[in-house]
Amino acid sequence: MSITYPTVGTLVSPSSTASVEALLDLDTVLQFHQTWFWVAVTTTGLVGVWGLVLAIAKRDPGRAFKIARAIAIVAMLVQVAAGVYLYSNGMRPGNSFHVFYGVVIVITLTLAYLYRSTMARKPALTYGILLLFVMGLGFRAWANVG
Repeated sequence: MSITYPTVGTLVSPSSTASVEALLDLDTVLQFHQTWFWVAVTTTGLVGVWGLVLAIAKRDPGRAFKIARAIAIVAMLVQVAAGVYLYSNGMRPGNSFHVFYGVVIVITLTLAYLYRSTMARKPALTYGILLLFVMGLGFRAWANVG
């Protein structure tokens, strides 16, 4: 017996007595997840390029870069959290590689956190590359939605 997962946008109710409010809530989170994707990849991309420009110019990243870096990372983590919420409530993307790339994003950011003291030696370069890599993972997840 094979299991077929519905595509994104199809609700899979954990029970047949799911309330209308729960269905609307999942629709709202799905719409947020689909829209917030652009915020997450745009911020990681822009801040990543900014980091590389600072590294090439051999300029010290100031406070503004640190704040932008934090915003970009949080934006991507919010995107992943919305996906986890949808997945845990029965919504499945059409392709399991979508979930794989979300997991790789979390692992990548976790490793960056663990190696933050090493990355602090050349923060503009390392965080620039990291954020561009994470942006690429975000686009790969998007390409594998269905």
